[in-house]
Amino acid sequence: QVQLVESGGGLVQPGGSLRLSCAASGIIFRRNAMGWYRQAPGKQRELVAVIGSGGSTNYADSVKGRFTISRDNTKNTVYLQMNSLKPEDTAVYYCNANDPYARDPYWGQGTQVTVSS
Repeated sequence: QVQLVESGGGLVQPGGSLRLSCAASGIIFRRNAMGWYRQAPGKQRELVAVIGSGGSTNYADSVKGRFTISRDNTKNTVYLQMNSLKPEDTAVYYCNANDPYARDPYWGQGTQVTVSS
């Protein structure tokens, strides 16, 4: 069965950093585009960052210059390094996998990130 397991969330002060990890199993990881999404209270789920199977990346304007997405195909893991965190970054962060041969994407259960003083 496909599993995406996020970790690394927590409480951090404004200006701080966190590194999220998403460990994938049950998929051919290297051919999947991987992404991080987030959902804050009262808001729609939004794309934060994506990384293609070839390593190309895209970021939401709100996180450009602060967040970095990366992947390690030998560990079937995608990361999100978050620096200079702001209170508006507070959300549940979800890992996403898109297999070009699958009908629907896969989702993790999410990890809470809270930025507060």
